[in-house]
Amino acid sequence: MENIDIQKYIDMALLYASEYGFKIIAALIIFLLGKWVAKKLTAFIKKMMHKAKIDKTLVEFSESIIYFTLLLMVVIAALNQLGVNTTSFVAVFGAATLAIGLALQGSFSNIGAAVLIILFRPFKVGDVIETGGVTGEVTDINLFSTILTPVDKRVVIVPNSSIIGANITNFSNREQRRVDHVFGIGYDDDLKLAKETLMEIVKADKRILSEPEPFIAVSELADSSVNFVVRAWTLTDDYWGVYFDMLESVKLTFDEKGISIPYPQMDVHTDKQ
Repeated sequence: MENIDIQKYIDMALLYASEYGFKIIAALIIFLLGKWVAKKLTAFIKKMMHKAKIDKTLVEFSESIIYFTLLLMVVIAALNQLGVNTTSFVAVFGAATLAIGLALQGSFSNIGAAVLIILFRPFKVGDVIETGGVTGEVTDINLFSTILTPVDKRVVIVPNSSIIGANITNFSNREQRRVDHVFGIGYDDDLKLAKETLMEIVKADKRILSEPEPFIAVSELADSSVNFVVRAWTLTDDYWGVYFDMLESVKLTFDEKGISIPYPQMDVHTDKQ
């Protein structure tokens, strides 16, 4: 009796294996081969878009959309091979998508924000921007977030919806940037000498542009110093080099010429009785 039951299960297993085994294997082959083709085709399309000199931001965004669409087609083809009614599957998938969409409204708002970033292009991959309290180079824009890399090489992931809802400062959108500094000298120092010295420092730096012309003027008679505003234009790529080098040059040159850079202080006078 036991042998008959065992044989029955064996026969049933062989029946199901013969009926569905080849379908499962075929579905796996379709999925694995289709996934490989999807990757290769996406990489080929990306290469063609680069050759066509399409904007890098649009290329990176399109890559995600193309690969996801191709992979979805592969999954449907694999399920169809298994005998699953893909029409019903699409309906179920649509209902599931609606339910997931309601649960993940925030994530879909990020996708909507990504579309707005691509359409209106407030920045692109490679730009240096400030948004959401973070300043860094844009290294990637995907469906859900924008990846920023600050100067210290951290990786900061900012949700796209946070970017669209905040102020965006793009430091790379123009070929030129203005370096702004304020330098103070003592009230007893030679004002004309200090102004001439600042102009000499500015003109000695070949990275500073002659047009627009540099601007130097007294901006404030402060409590402890006479303050000069210095404004000079440079190429965007040279901005930080000029910014820091000017600070060092002014300090060293003022020291050589005996021009003081005062710090906040208070003189107290007492009356003798």
